[in-house]
Amino acid sequence: MIKNGSFPILIILLLSLPFHGSSQNSNPNGEKTILLGLKQQWSNPPSLSHWTLSSDHCTWPEIMCTGGSVTGITIMEGNITEAIPPTICDLNNLTHIDLQLNFIPGYFPTALYNCSKLQFLDLSFNYLIGKLPDDINRLSPQLRVLNLTNNNFTGDIPAAIGRLPNLRSLQLVANLFDGTFPPEIGDLSNLEELALNANGFAPQSIPSSFTKLKKLRNLWINAANLIGEIPDSILNMSALESLDLSANQLSGSIPDGVFLLKNLTFMYLYQNRLSGPLPRRVEALKLQILDVSNNNLTGTIPDDFGKLTSLTGLALNFNQLSGEVPVSIARLPQIVDIKLFTNNLSGIIPPDFGRHSMMKTFEVSSNQFEGELPKDLCANKVLRGVVAFDNKLTGGLPDSLGDCNSLEVVLVHENKLSGRVPVGLWTSENLTTLMISNNLFSGELPDKVGSKLALLELMNNSFSGPIPATISSWESLNVFRASNNLLRSAIPQELTALTSLSILLLDGNQLSGHLPSTIVSWKSLATLNLSRNQLSGEIPATMGHLPGLVSLDLSENELSGQIPREIGLLKLPTLNLSSNRLSGRIPSEFENAAFDRSFLNNSGLCSNIPSLGLSSCLAETRKSKRLSSGFIAAVSSTAAVAFLAAFLYTIYVCRSYRKRKHMSDSTWKLTSFQRLNFTEANILSSLRDENQIGSGGSGRVYRVPINRSGEYVAVKRIWDNVKLDEKHEKQFLAEIRILGTIRHSNIVKLLCCISSQNSKLLVYEYMENRSLDRWLHSRNRSYNISGSVHHVVLDWPKRLHIAIGAAHGLTYMHHHCSPPIIHRDVKSSNILLDSEFNAKIADFGLARKLIKDGEPNTMSVVAGSFGYMAPEYAQTRRVDEKIDVYSFGVILLELITGREAHNGDESSSVAEWAWRHIQEGKPMLDVMDEDIKEPLYLEDINTVLKLGLICTSTFPSSRPAMKDVLQILLRCSQSLTIGEKTNGNEYDVAPLLHSSMPERSFQAEDSDFASVL
Repeated sequence: MIKNGSFPILIILLLSLPFHGSSQNSNPNGEKTILLGLKQQWSNPPSLSHWTLSSDHCTWPEIMCTGGSVTGITIMEGNITEAIPPTICDLNNLTHIDLQLNFIPGYFPTALYNCSKLQFLDLSFNYLIGKLPDDINRLSPQLRVLNLTNNNFTGDIPAAIGRLPNLRSLQLVANLFDGTFPPEIGDLSNLEELALNANGFAPQSIPSSFTKLKKLRNLWINAANLIGEIPDSILNMSALESLDLSANQLSGSIPDGVFLLKNLTFMYLYQNRLSGPLPRRVEALKLQILDVSNNNLTGTIPDDFGKLTSLTGLALNFNQLSGEVPVSIARLPQIVDIKLFTNNLSGIIPPDFGRHSMMKTFEVSSNQFEGELPKDLCANKVLRGVVAFDNKLTGGLPDSLGDCNSLEVVLVHENKLSGRVPVGLWTSENLTTLMISNNLFSGELPDKVGSKLALLELMNNSFSGPIPATISSWESLNVFRASNNLLRSAIPQELTALTSLSILLLDGNQLSGHLPSTIVSWKSLATLNLSRNQLSGEIPATMGHLPGLVSLDLSENELSGQIPREIGLLKLPTLNLSSNRLSGRIPSEFENAAFDRSFLNNSGLCSNIPSLGLSSCLAETRKSKRLSSGFIAAVSSTAAVAFLAAFLYTIYVCRSYRKRKHMSDSTWKLTSFQRLNFTEANILSSLRDENQIGSGGSGRVYRVPINRSGEYVAVKRIWDNVKLDEKHEKQFLAEIRILGTIRHSNIVKLLCCISSQNSKLLVYEYMENRSLDRWLHSRNRSYNISGSVHHVVLDWPKRLHIAIGAAHGLTYMHHHCSPPIIHRDVKSSNILLDSEFNAKIADFGLARKLIKDGEPNTMSVVAGSFGYMAPEYAQTRRVDEKIDVYSFGVILLELITGREAHNGDESSSVAEWAWRHIQEGKPMLDVMDEDIKEPLYLEDINTVLKLGLICTSTFPSSRPAMKDVLQILLRCSQSLTIGEKTNGNEYDVAPLLHSSMPERSFQAEDSDFASVL
């Protein structure tokens, strides 16, 4: 882990190493023998194949030599799967060991105590387990860097770690520590970097002894379950440059001393329980980023903040600040990002914002600001987003926004803005999102918009005139909401050219004429609302061929004729054709009580189902004609000839297939990712029908025995001698690339790949209890457990255990992989369970690594599963961690309710159903599955229910990160273990929910510009 400020430490370490040509020496051949022995004990990993007896070991890139003697070993991502042998310390002059990003197992290697000159030890990102030894101070007294980040250490951090006198950097990030960290760390007088973040420590205050660390420059203890107050004596840490105590439960006020640290450059105190006013006196004039968001801070923004001339980012959002924004803040010369949203700020927004700095993001939504938006927000042409919705702003949009090609997002809905939208804003070449609903805007829709505009929301304004025929050029548009305006004339045929459209809302306008007949091109359309217009004519039969349509509202128009029977082909949870002039019998697919409000006020419609409130249909006369004997004979003769031809062709195909199979599958190649106790022959001989346990879009899955002791593996066979298509190729490469490089106990283990010319076999560890969805939704819950068939009730402790396991896996992917990995298809059928109900994330065919800055962050097609798919992903195809958080929230709701993510006979997904149930004030017991209705667990279940709801919030910014979700679940688990009676607020859920369930409407939630980007 390297943050700003770490590089001087590395420079010090490099300078401390002996120079080449020093007098230190040893037997070169002896050292080479030791190194080759290490290679052999590490099972000769391919990454060290160049370590040979014939080459000079000092030329090996992993080896650092000084004066001909080995002083350093650096093997990163070397696929080492064995423990560190004691012989490594036979290299007498070894000062530097870096074995990060391997798969080293076992306990902390105490054999390294014998490396007497060791100064640098990095074992991060490995598989080390257990507790750190109580005598860890037996490591070399010269040790300067100890990095054990991202392992699986548990328990307490021993007090002995405070007895390593020369330690400069101590990094224990993202382990499984569940005990405490010792105050003795404060005795490390030379410490410059301390990182304890992302651990599940028992609740603990910041030891006052830490403030004795006068050389400490970087202090990172975020997401570590800190409680209590920040010590006032933090002022004594005069060298402090970076302070991150975010995502904890710290309380009390922010001590004045923090803002008096003159070297402080970065300060992160967000997502705590800090209260009271911000300190008024500020001397940290080097401060570049200040983030105290998501607290309970009150009072006004201090005028002294205007002295922070180095400040680039200011985040005060999600507090209770009031009063006006000091004018001096708008004049800060380096300010780039402003986040003041969701406070009680009022008055006029200072007009100088954007004039004096390279402003990129300006977020002031959900306050009580009045007056106009600053006119020069984009004066320097680098502004990426304006988020100012839910205020009392008046006037028009600044003209500068019409000459701002850097703009990506403009969210100014829920104000009193008026006038016309600047022409240049419509056509801004980088604009992706424009939301100006619920204002007083007027004018006509533009002929042209920017090529990247994906979401356009204009509802509840006074836009008039026709929808332009040039709308066919709005090719990137995914979401178009223009309800309740004054749009008129016919819906242009050109609108159907928008093949990416997923949501189209034109209800409440003055549109007339017939519906376009070529709407079959709307392959991605999920929601169509044209109600409350003056549309006439018949409903096009082609509407029944829209594969993704789930909501259709054509009510309150003048549509006539029969309802096309093709409409019955749609799987529509929501349908409203009421208040038209339709006639005839409704399609039989809609003759059930779920659609009792869908056809009202159509006097010509009929149905034989009384509950629909329609008149009864007359029985249709059956008209059948007997076929003539001559016609039948002709048909029979033709069929016989066709059958004979098909039979001969089948024989030919089968022979060709067998010949190709013999040629193509004669050679198989095995690529292993783990140590194996089987060969490809064991696998290939068992791919029989009787061993098949499942199938999917990419192939079949088999349960294959690998020895006589009852061990099995799961084998997914992809492409069985057919032409390899691009989709399967991408899925295969994704699964290999991701699963072959990551290791975690809650991610299914890919053992190897066996491939031939036309077939690919992926071999996984076998999960005895199969997938979670079978336990939640199958009628038969009897399964094979340890060789016997049992009926097991999936009670609440088991369900919570499963949720925690899955959360661990996703947290690892999102927060501990670089770059983060997004699964994109998290669902209960992809949560596999072993014999102990430990959960593992599976099926990475849709996963992708997050892109680097500057690269596209959208997918060319939407992939995932209905009911689990985040709304922004379906609408914009944007990919980030929050789409997995949404899917995981659906799984939490499945675990609590027992309901499927989406059920064909329900009017909504389980997420929408649960939100509606809670918002209507119905009892929580009505939501719960019968198998978990035990009074002992109600409080924890209530907490997890709230967590599931907030994870499925409409907007990504309202959802927590997976690491925070995991912490809440772990605290629920702790209460089960020790039998505590706790309420949901103690799990930090209430701050996430803003003390009450938020609305899921698009207008009411989004407050985080970063998430929209």
